[in-house]
Amino acid sequence: MSMTPEQAAWFQGTFQRLVDNIDRAVQGKREIVGLVLASMLAEGHVLLEDAPGTGKTSLAKALAATVQGTSSRIQFTPDLLPSDVTGVTIYDQQAHRFEFHKGPIFASIVLADEINRASPKTQSALLEVMEESRVTVDGVTHETGRPFLVIATQNPIEQAGTYKLPEAQLDRFLIKTSIGYPDLEVTESILAGASDRNPSAGLSAVITTGAVADMADLAASVYVAPAVLRYVAELAQGTRTDTATRLGVSVRGAIAMIRIAKVWAAAHGRHFVLPDDIKTLAAPAWQHRLLLDAEAEFAGTTSQTVIARVLDGIAAPQARTAA
Repeated sequence: MSMTPEQAAWFQGTFQRLVDNIDRAVQGKREIVGLVLASMLAEGHVLLEDAPGTGKTSLAKALAATVQGTSSRIQFTPDLLPSDVTGVTIYDQQAHRFEFHKGPIFASIVLADEINRASPKTQSALLEVMEESRVTVDGVTHETGRPFLVIATQNPIEQAGTYKLPEAQLDRFLIKTSIGYPDLEVTESILAGASDRNPSAGLSAVITTGAVADMADLAASVYVAPAVLRYVAELAQGTRTDTATRLGVSVRGAIAMIRIAKVWAAAHGRHFVLPDDIKTLAAPAWQHRLLLDAEAEFAGTTSQTVIARVLDGIAAPQARTAA
């Protein structure tokens, strides 16, 4: 059953209250907060490529506090083991049985800081639980629960001692974006409250984690017209045939676009997806999924360049898109 206009209006109001609450801790970044929140409601994960000190930890804590969830932070280092992320089974000598001790991955919001500093084996352990939303240790499966959002970060400046994420692993992130530094006025406001070292501590929950799961289920019922589905398929194919790319958007990437576009539409009070939603989300949803030709990259072509070129070259549908 498709979302009704009344449900879309409720979704929009709730979404804005969530953004407003998080904005109290992460000031001046409403668009980025909206993208991260939409990713959580689309049940995907986020890759932030940012310099240190831009508010990534504050964002994770504020989001967890807003949805009455839990948060954890994993500092990735070369010696981090997969069990340090997922957890380990330990034998209890008094009870004469094995007990599973959950790792930091078992939280509503997980900040995986500098993921590219960990070994490929540890990276794979994280990406597996991101895909499956569960961990299997010694043949026993442990669910992560809902909501479950991983916010992984990479430092784009310092590359020494890092392990670059393969394209197949990058494809598992729903969006890639960056918080960036605030403008002058917002920076001044942040400095005025610099004595508060944990701005998210004073936030009150707006909804419960159960309500977040309900919102995710409701967003999945947003209507997508066949013309819009065709448009997404054509855009994905356009990235594959562009002369500057060796690898374009996969089918998984096209599915990811539809998932987050449904949430984005509902967040703007609509029970149907518009082509403009696809255009708005194309860069964050697809920029990390393209593998550029070496010569094109050397000449200055970027993923954003290719996406913009494909958007300009393929006409958006003009037909009515509401059910």
